[in-house]
Amino acid sequence: MNVFVAAMQLSVAGAFVSIPVVRARFGATATAAAQAELSRQGVRTTVLEENGMRFDAGGHETWAPVSIATVLAATAALNLIGNSFAGLLSWIVLGLIVAINCVILYSNLTATTSVQAAFARKGDPELTRIDVAALLKAAESGFPRWVWILQNARHVIVFGAAALALTALALA
Repeated sequence: MNVFVAAMQLSVAGAFVSIPVVRARFGATATAAAQAELSRQGVRTTVLEENGMRFDAGGHETWAPVSIATVLAATAALNLIGNSFAGLLSWIVLGLIVAINCVILYSNLTATTSVQAAFARKGDPELTRIDVAALLKAAESGFPRWVWILQNARHVIVFGAAALALTALALA
């Protein structure tokens, strides 16, 4: 049972690491496409950087998933060595991971309205006139088509592997 739970935790860790790997490889292209869209809209191309909007692997787009993967790997290691706290820590960590992934999924589904709201809060008239849907679509075009499949597979792996591990823990 410990080996199975550890394998599920490592699967989830791998899914989280896929985010910065893809962003590191294709983020510059996505940023360039977004900046080109801003130019087309007559908006200064520095607006993304000025407002902390990134499509690369910088900032929280790297440290958050790598930190999550590290915690999962540590918990998996505790399971593999049979540590007495491994089960409790696995419940806590996996429960948090499911909640975090729900937030990520919600963020993905509401990206346009979230960015529009963030721009509106800034009070900068130039930001409020940006066609956010077109901006995000342009940025998305900087990533290969298979990234959409990877994103969905990542959610399936995170939710599925976490559910299997939690079920195994409950039955133990």
